[in-house]
Amino acid sequence: MTKVLIPLAEGCEEMEAVIIIDVGRRAGWAVTAAGLQPGPVRGSRGVVLVPDALWDKTDPGAFDLLVLPGGGPGTQRLAGDERILAAVRAFHAAGKRLGAVCAGPLVLQQAGVLDGRRATCHPNVAGRLTRARYVNEPVVVDGTITTSQSAGTCIAFALDLIRQIDGEEKCAAVRRGLAL
Repeated sequence: MTKVLIPLAEGCEEMEAVIIIDVGRRAGWAVTAAGLQPGPVRGSRGVVLVPDALWDKTDPGAFDLLVLPGGGPGTQRLAGDERILAAVRAFHAAGKRLGAVCAGPLVLQQAGVLDGRRATCHPNVAGRLTRARYVNEPVVVDGTITTSQSAGTCIAFALDLIRQIDGEEKCAAVRRGLAL
């Protein structure tokens, strides 16, 4: 079973976090949403999320996939948190999959894993994605790194991760369950 870790920071884009959690669980993945601080996390639109775990109580090395939701304030918190940057670098060094949505690719850039790679992000922050080769597409895959533009492209992003990890058949089954 694929184990997925999603860090939740205050100001994260709640739709992106919840879509990734939901679609991943529909695929049978063990998805853990980990709060950076104890207690509930208020998203960028004021929706309150209850994490499954506290980041400091998780072992990032035990997971197969690390996915970073966007949201301006949440992304700033992730990019400024050495625990998150260290996890991104460790996943990359181990050849494990990384995913990021919206402004989340800026965290991958901050960690130094996007240099020269193809990536996308929300068009509003594309000018800040300076070390990657920006591609204006909903979902971009470059090796073990998958990026996506926004909450509006998040279902396609999650389904693409399922396709990469579990294959077309599982992806099609989840897609049918979503009536897509």
